[in-house]
Amino acid sequence: MPGVIRLNQKDMKRFKKMLEESKKQLLNSAKKTLMEESNFDTDDLPDEIDLASSEYNQSMVFRLRDREKFLLKKIDKALARIEEGSFGICERCEEEISLKRLEARPVTTLCIRCKEEQEKKEKSCG
Repeated sequence: MPGVIRLNQKDMKRFKKMLEESKKQLLNSAKKTLMEESNFDTDDLPDEIDLASSEYNQSMVFRLRDREKFLLKKIDKALARIEEGSFGICERCEEEISLKRLEARPVTTLCIRCKEEQEKKEKSCG
């Protein structure tokens, strides 16, 4: 496949460091949220509108944290693929994933061709 460069040890270390840093940032962000949200006291809010607004904001924060939890799982799986030597290999066609794609989305498991095919199928299904 043109433009695909085999990942070397230096690349693997760089991706591992990138993924570990992302994981660390997500965990720190989650800890901060838990600390802030555990201090949430509805008695501090003067009226129902403030209470509703605060509850909406809290709901949005927790929804974001759910997405981050999903990303953490993907990061852990990518780190495991680095350890087992399958990082950078498409799980569908088993071709190498381009360096550019991995740099843009290091948790990816599909090459760009397979990802586009997946998205086409998802669009056609509704």
